[in-house]
Amino acid sequence: MSSLKDSIALLESDLKTDPPRISVYHDLPFAILRYNPTDEWELRQETKLLATRLEAVGKMVHMLPMSELLWGALAKVSQQDEDEGFEAVVALEKERGYLEAQQQVTTYLSNRVWVPLWDFLADRLAGINPENSVVFLTRVAAMSPGIFQVSMLLDKLHGKTKVPTILCYPGSIEGTTGLRFMDLKDRDALGNYRVKIYG
Repeated sequence: MSSLKDSIALLESDLKTDPPRISVYHDLPFAILRYNPTDEWELRQETKLLATRLEAVGKMVHMLPMSELLWGALAKVSQQDEDEGFEAVVALEKERGYLEAQQQVTTYLSNRVWVPLWDFLADRLAGINPENSVVFLTRVAAMSPGIFQVSMLLDKLHGKTKVPTILCYPGSIEGTTGLRFMDLKDRDALGNYRVKIYG
């Protein structure tokens, strides 16, 4: 298994080509940077350094924390219906426990009636120039343990943006494509065959 720095070096090389070599599909300009969950602080430092190097060659780098997307989506749910959203989730957790509250958040982020996370993210990416930009989705652990199935996010984003987007994925890998979110042993390793995995 390669080290985080080795994985970032490969990713950096592919991002610096014109066009970037992170994907063979123009409508799927995504990649996954997999790292061990215990390396979170190292990942944050290394992605800051990577951003500086990419900016030095003319790239516009955007760091987009998934935690920010989570809270933004919940705020949007509250705007749609004042009886739903963050306060409703807090009340539900007090009344029925964490698992029920987590399931409600999953519904908000996965159901077209509310705020599908992939659409919310696509809206955030809409103002970014795909020609010279790269987005890093960070703080992905905010979606654990089961708030949202992160491995399906890039597939759901298919065709919705041309902005090169890197999902910083905390977890383990089995084989060449099986990802286990947060290395949680009760999770199945889910494959992603169309998106290149670094790490």
